[in-house]
Amino acid sequence: MNKKIVIMIILTAVLLIIAILCGYLYWINLEKSSGEKILKNTANTAEEITSSATRVVLPSLETNALENKPDINPADKSNPIKNIKTNPF
Repeated sequence: MNKKIVIMIILTAVLLIIAILCGYLYWINLEKSSGEKILKNTANTAEEITSSATRVVLPSLETNALENKPDINPADKSNPIKNIKTNPF
């Protein structure tokens, strides 16, 4: 065989091995980074779900629940002495 053909076969084999090695390392790095992205997205999604759920369920802290309470005390309605004015002297 010619020396040029032997050198070309060896050079092609070395370049093929380097290309396969680089592809493998890229694939491994891509797999790790996608796993990390999935975990980050999961954490962000969990925070968004929690904030949206608590926003709808919890009442506002500035409201007063007793502000519009119904008058259910029967003594307030039936007390005849309540409207009597007293003599200031």
